[in-house]
Amino acid sequence: MTIMPSAALADEYSSISDLCKKKNEPIFLTKNGVGDLVVMSIEAYRFRDEMLDLREKLLLAEANRIHGAKTYSIADVSEKIRGLIDADL
Repeated sequence: MTIMPSAALADEYSSISDLCKKKNEPIFLTKNGVGDLVVMSIEAYRFRDEMLDLREKLLLAEANRIHGAKTYSIADVSEKIRGLIDADL
């Protein structure tokens, strides 16, 4: 975890940007010694956002399964996909 004073953002923007991209993790900025902001590269933000979205979908699917939603085995899905592929040929 990288922690820097918020003043560094204005003074060292380029080096902070480079560090975010190099480490591919957020940098925590403090103001008067107290946590204030988190800065990260767009790539790291998008990855985090995609992982959170996937987690939400998995949790919803699991909740649906627990509440009786129909489930499919790997064999069922494979058979369905084979049928779709064969229909297009």
